[in-house]
Amino acid sequence: MTNIIEIKTERLLLRQWRKEDLSEFALLNADPLVMKYFPKVLSAEESDVLAEKIIKLISERGWGFWAVETINTQSFIGFVGLHEPHYELPVNPCVEIGWRLARKYWGQGYATEAGQASLKCAFNDLELDEVYSFAVVANRKSRAVMERLGLRDTMSNFEHPVIPEDSPLREHVLYKIDKRSWVGNHE
Repeated sequence: MTNIIEIKTERLLLRQWRKEDLSEFALLNADPLVMKYFPKVLSAEESDVLAEKIIKLISERGWGFWAVETINTQSFIGFVGLHEPHYELPVNPCVEIGWRLARKYWGQGYATEAGQASLKCAFNDLELDEVYSFAVVANRKSRAVMERLGLRDTMSNFEHPVIPEDSPLREHVLYKIDKRSWVGNHE
């Protein structure tokens, strides 16, 4: 059986998903503001399918897009973590860092805090050499999180292969951090 990595920060627990997370995840995925830079909001069924894929990947590898809960209230707030995309990207194979948090938890530093813990796991535990992140060009909030985490814009925008060709969301920025840069910022 695979050892599931759990990460505790000052305020957060990154962990495997629980059945009770699914209803909160569905609400988050149905929020038009949370999903502004995705092709559409998700139905409860679509949200559950996505969660089940994430759960399965964590079960197989021990890491992934972890469910994030606040330590003080034990509230599920969304996901943050690492993922290996299996669609064609300009940097395949790669591991990406990503996040999706419920709107009421925005602006409190949770994505950055959980992202820092995820990068520490990526470089120290998983011994990765580099981690990427990408977002719709106009998604300034996610880009700001990437920059706070120490990722740098590669200046290599690309057309995201799973976004419809006629969508204004298709062009994505590509950010990257390598282990040496991360270690240099965390000594």
